[in-house]
Amino acid sequence: MNRSASATLFLRAPAEFLPGIRVLDRSDSTSEISLEQQIDQIEIARKHLRGLERRDWWLWWSAVTVMLLLTLAVVIVSLPDILRESDRIFQLNLNLAIHALVALVLLFNLYTVYQQWLIKRLRAQTATHLEILSRLRIRAEEFQQLATRDSLTGLSNRRLGEERLAAEVARSERHGHPLSVLLLDLNRFKGINDRYGHPTGDMVLKKFAERLNRVIRASDLAARLGGDEFLVILPECLPDRIPILLKRLGELQVDWGDEKLTVSSAAGWAGYRNGETPAQLIERADQALYANKRGAREEIPSVIPGAP
Repeated sequence: MNRSASATLFLRAPAEFLPGIRVLDRSDSTSEISLEQQIDQIEIARKHLRGLERRDWWLWWSAVTVMLLLTLAVVIVSLPDILRESDRIFQLNLNLAIHALVALVLLFNLYTVYQQWLIKRLRAQTATHLEILSRLRIRAEEFQQLATRDSLTGLSNRRLGEERLAAEVARSERHGHPLSVLLLDLNRFKGINDRYGHPTGDMVLKKFAERLNRVIRASDLAARLGGDEFLVILPECLPDRIPILLKRLGELQVDWGDEKLTVSSAAGWAGYRNGETPAQLIERADQALYANKRGAREEIPSVIPGAP
């Protein structure tokens, strides 16, 4: 039986075969099953598989015990006839008793064989279930990445950035911890796209995102808002510490054939004020960004001919 046929058999198995485990249906949407639910389902399936193994051992030991007891019973019943000569009626009763015991042994053997077959079937179904759940878990992680990551740069996307900012603002509001946000905008990025093409522009964005990820702390979050705009959320950071971060970021040198592109960025930042909303905090940082851009128009991405 191939894998698809086994999966079909498992999906159609009645729920009582796998107690405590949710039987999947083809109409279920993978996107509707959270990663936490998939982990719980896998743990339940593994627990049930261990239960099947214990049941398997119990059946084997029960079979051995019953066989020994029935054999002992046959010996005890036959022993008087062996030790002394018995009459015809006693011999008939003895034969009937032996035949009854043999019949019981055969019935128990049939029951044991059926239970073994059922356990093997359930074990195969549980293994298939674990395989399906593992695939669903991988797909759930992929969906999570698509929902929270920017596909080009690998940074957090705008949605995750806004959610994290709202959470950090609420935390600062409750505990009074410092919080800063930093907005970055690549200078003259449109000129790079127009002159060198969009693939080169994409490469610049990737290189800039890699540099940005290296200079921020593990507790910080860098997100791409769109185009060449980036947001950095800096919990437990005062605004006067941001110039140190910008100094580490510096200018970006990108190799393009035999030339080298020097790309700079404009920055604007703001510290959280008590009672301020995330939108108001971003608005102040945005105003600072455009004020800095107006004062740094001479910082144009340049091309250094003949650079190695």
